Amino acid sequence: MQMRKLHPEIGAEIIGVTMADVAANDDIYRAVRAAFEEYSVLLFRKQPISDETQVAYSSKFGPLETAKAASLGEGTPFSILTNIDPVTKALVPPGHKEDLRAKANQLWHTDSSFRALPALASVLSARTIPGEGGETEFVSQRASWNRLSPALKEKLSNCYAWHSYAHSRGKIDPTLASQRERDTLPPACWRMRWRNPVNGRDALYIASHTGAIEGIDQGEALKLIDELLAISTEPGHAYTHVWEPGDVLMWDNRASLHRGRPWPGNKPRYMIRTTISCTKDDGLAGVRPPQ
Repeated sequence: MQMRKLHPEIGAEIIGVTMADVAANDDIYRAVRAAFEEYSVLLFRKQPISDETQVAYSSKFGPLETAKAASLGEGTPFSILTNIDPVTKALVPPGHKEDLRAKANQLWHTDSSFRALPALASVLSARTIPGEGGETEFVSQRASWNRLSPALKEKLSNCYAWHSYAHSRGKIDPTLASQRERDTLPPACWRMRWRNPVNGRDALYIASHTGAIEGIDQGEALKLIDELLAISTEPGHAYTHVWEPGDVLMWDNRASLHRGRPWPGNKPRYMIRTTISCTKDDGLAGVRPPQ
């Protein structure tokens, strides 16, 4: 196994082993897990990907999340990100729910921070990609934390923020989050500093889902969240991934932000994501505020 860095602050390409190798071999898994803890984003190219391979690989890292209510893939381990209507097989028109969801995914975010159990990692495989556009960008929230002033680090170290699916979707369209989604995904509250239990490195834990901070006036909190997102996504700090057939990306939701980029509406795109839930071994203890 070899590794090639993708960006000075985040990401590495894994060369010489496949996802199937990781699923089948504990020694290879441990090497890839160490790379995941170090680089936060891992790239596998030219994978002979299948649903079964993706589940086997993802399950090696922990329990799999079930796709949320009212989503493509609901009730399965697969979140389907596409502009192809599952019934008609035609491309969805502008303003369709899946078109609006794609726009929401173009906000900087970390997956499942709005859930009662947040995500350790996401694994996204390219099944059908457009010839242009549709890139995915990543920034390191460890690097973002390091860029904060000492005073701001001290302030945020024991702050807790509220994450809401409806909050982020409301930035695109106030009706995008259905009532069933609101009922099944109530806001969750998490510490704004996430310390990695393996290497002790701190990361700023916020997202487009973040809409309030405990103990801070709402207007001031929203202003601070916007300022922190601006620091995190300053020009020059993002790795932009241009998808190729057979690409699979895995990222650490505890230590990174990501967003999709637009692509022409007349081009199909079909991606499948599996999401790995956190356990107490992933630094979850101490993230949720005291009850």
